[in-house]
Amino acid sequence: MDVDQGRYPYIALHDVPEDKIEIVPGASADLTSVTFSIKEEDHTLGNALRWCIMQNPQVDFCGYSIPHPSEAKTHVRIQTTDSTNAIDSMNKGLDDLKAACQLIQSKLHLRMKEGDFARTA
Repeated sequence: MDVDQGRYPYIALHDVPEDKIEIVPGASADLTSVTFSIKEEDHTLGNALRWCIMQNPQVDFCGYSIPHPSEAKTHVRIQTTDSTNAIDSMNKGLDDLKAACQLIQSKLHLRMKEGDFARTA
């Protein structure tokens, strides 16, 4: 792969539809137990987001599933302690995942700029 003078390809979310994430019916009244449906996503986001959410000590459980291979959506189930709710935990998980991705991207750009890596032809 040729590096073009510090210009790197990246993916950016420009227009995320409002209905990208929905709450699946059946959430608890106090919102400590909620299943979210995320459209057009798969295991790539599901597992990374699950890991970030589980780092929160106020989360008792977080898991994800793909309801059916022909459906382009991921379900993320979050159960929290009484001190928070699943919506806040989802937002924190998304923020933490974004921060982790930005850190990785900045470190990659730094290493690419330094040129201290092995090239294969």
